[in-house]
Amino acid sequence: MSPAIVRVALPVPLPQCFDYTAESIAPGDLGRCVRVPFGRGEKTGLIVALPDAAELPVERLKPVIAIQREAPALPADWLALVEFTARYYQHPLGEVVAMALPPRLRRADAVAGAEADPLLELSAAGRQALADSKRESRALALLRSLDADGPSRRQLLRDHHGPAVSDALKRGWITPGSAADPAQMAGAPTLTDEQQAAVASLSEGFGCFQPFLLFGVTGSGKTEVYLRLVQQVIAGGGQALILVPEIALTPQLEGRVAGRFPAARVVSLHSALAEGARSQGFVQAMEGRADIVLGTRLSVFTPLPRLGLIVVDEEHDASYKQHEGVRYSARDLAIWRARQRSVPIVLGSATPSLESWHAAETGRYKRVELASRAVAATLPKVRPVDVRREKLQHGLSEHLLRAVEVRLQKGEQSLIFLNRRGYAPVLSCPSCGWVSRCPHCTANMVLHLADRRLRCHHCSFEAGIPLACPDCGDQDIQPFGRGTQRLEETLAERFPTARVLRVDRDAARTRSQWDALLEQIGNGEADILVGTQMMAKGHDFPKLTFVGVLNADSSLFAADFRAPERLFQQLMQVGGRAGRGQLPGEVMVQTQYPDHPLYQCLARHDFQRYAALQLDERKQARFPPFAANALLCATADEVGTALDWLKAARAEALPYAQAFGVMVFDPVPMRMVRLARRERAQLLVEAPARPALQAFLSAWSERLWALKPPRVLRWHLDVDPAEV
Repeated sequence: MSPAIVRVALPVPLPQCFDYTAESIAPGDLGRCVRVPFGRGEKTGLIVALPDAAELPVERLKPVIAIQREAPALPADWLALVEFTARYYQHPLGEVVAMALPPRLRRADAVAGAEADPLLELSAAGRQALADSKRESRALALLRSLDADGPSRRQLLRDHHGPAVSDALKRGWITPGSAADPAQMAGAPTLTDEQQAAVASLSEGFGCFQPFLLFGVTGSGKTEVYLRLVQQVIAGGGQALILVPEIALTPQLEGRVAGRFPAARVVSLHSALAEGARSQGFVQAMEGRADIVLGTRLSVFTPLPRLGLIVVDEEHDASYKQHEGVRYSARDLAIWRARQRSVPIVLGSATPSLESWHAAETGRYKRVELASRAVAATLPKVRPVDVRREKLQHGLSEHLLRAVEVRLQKGEQSLIFLNRRGYAPVLSCPSCGWVSRCPHCTANMVLHLADRRLRCHHCSFEAGIPLACPDCGDQDIQPFGRGTQRLEETLAERFPTARVLRVDRDAARTRSQWDALLEQIGNGEADILVGTQMMAKGHDFPKLTFVGVLNADSSLFAADFRAPERLFQQLMQVGGRAGRGQLPGEVMVQTQYPDHPLYQCLARHDFQRYAALQLDERKQARFPPFAANALLCATADEVGTALDWLKAARAEALPYAQAFGVMVFDPVPMRMVRLARRERAQLLVEAPARPALQAFLSAWSERLWALKPPRVLRWHLDVDPAEV
């Protein structure tokens, strides 16, 4: 009997799969990870097909080294998902698979799901032991801690000594709860009428594909709506997938979800997890032993056999777009996956992306609104402050400083928002004009005075602070502009008795540092917060009543057409941190353009009006969502090399462009030409709709792979780019 043929997707930058032979193979091995010979070494990949015939003569095929059978094979719908991702984003299937799989599965290591974490309850023997006890012990103290809800094994191990738990289990004093209902909720608040109506409306989509846009103002209780929908899904025997934009938000939401569903199995998946934990969570979800999967963009690839609901929180967030490797959008893939599995998907945001808003306006999505805050608090008052004729004190207006002083007198908290960390954007010489430019990027190095370092925020290059100008020797070099460190210093000087706390990625580089900062703020141990976009969303501090925004105007006239949209979203989100408790909130935005439509709509909390204005501008300019774009990007040692290759690629595109109604623009250098010692150029492709763009890219990409670039050149396609 001749050996069977297996087709394997390998993580190599080639648009093809590779055939091997296997002595013992079965249809159930489709979707399993394998280790195979490749070149002079070995690689691990995924069996994606069991063809009847090979693309090469069988005698030339090499045999598979090992097949991983310890974990279940990846299901057919998961294979379809990664194949669609590779096809839509024009990326080799093997690299998509390698990106989507957790590390241990990717290496074909043995991985099994962690043992179940059942609820534990007091047994009859345990009750008798308590009744007969004459002296205290750790095991007996553990028994007394069990309540009617029954804590999980993991919770007991966290709250008590492990040997005490093991001893109680061996003696039969505690046993896994047999009637624990994973859909049972604990500590659920009463829903407002608006929330109840939203839950009822969203529930109508169960059992079929239906995209919903949950448009709710900040503090309206969107998360509570998500949890009620999740409860319905679990009660019906299904699984729920909840996506959040950032790792920093994951542990907070995980704690809330786990506390609300004490009997449910909650799996958290994100890139900051240890390899073993991420791989085990992935397998638990694939085996159907996870009720809720919560994670960042990569968790969209988690296999879920009983999937019943997908939630994308803060759906507008740019973090859902991957900017390296496989440049996919987790939000868009989540919508495709919901259609594939015929389940509803809820996209939630106070400031939806204009693409999602347009889809709701045209009837492709169903819009559900939460127009008021869930608690007694009202929306904060937003006031643009004209600073054109005002003398600023290190970037702070007197209006803003007086507002902070009023909050200090009341014992309330203030947040000064500046989306620029470091002490100052640049160090400069007043004599010769020298500035602290990065030697590897078309960017300036930022002065971080606390570390006494100059640091590039693009390539992470660092250097010491020079004692004198490197060009002319003048020792009077000065910081120019301001960052969060300098702002922290200025506020501490102005308010010497106030507790000023800086919250940025320099102050919170680790998870423990971030948790400590949040605890410090929540406990009222800070009076004035100086923060970047880390503070813009997902946080609820009842004593925070004032938000002051600096340097917002810089995004109004940026080259990226999405910059004003992102500015409005950011200001709405950061402003939503104010007045979330019983105290009224106020937001003050310093600007030189107080009459700009963006600030006027912001002051009225009128997202719908601003979205209409932006969509009208985009329609006239033929920008998304009224067109579909792709970027062909090339990097090399010199920008001329990249431009020459892009010109050749454009020549290959022109024969297809007219047939598909696509416009291919001339190649140009990127705005930041040099990044990490590589020089970059791009070529824009514009189509009237996504189907036309995809048809064009499928034909063009074959020609691109056939073009042999210089060895120093790297290229990639970015479909639906976040920045153009």
